[in-house]
Amino acid sequence: MFILAYFFMATATVLNYVLVFIMLVVFARAVLSWFNPHPYHPIIRFITSVTEPVLYRIRSVLPVTYGGIDLSPVVVFLAIVFLREFLVSSLMRLSAILM
Repeated sequence: MFILAYFFMATATVLNYVLVFIMLVVFARAVLSWFNPHPYHPIIRFITSVTEPVLYRIRSVLPVTYGGIDLSPVVVFLAIVFLREFLVSSLMRLSAILM
């Protein structure tokens, strides 16, 4: 049973790191939107290519643009916080119970 507990713990840890990485990249995208960065810079292209699929889906489903301000990063932040608090915490608690 301890193997399953370690599997859940490892899954929760990796998922937590991935969610934190996505949150940081979306935050960087939101901050970069305040400026006019060069669109062909490799870092800007990476940030855009990582975040645009998620932000585009939110923009197509929810009308989150008010007065020229795009609020889709806020929706992504709320979703990530929910996933971290619910899913990651649940997996960690389950792994602790199985030990």
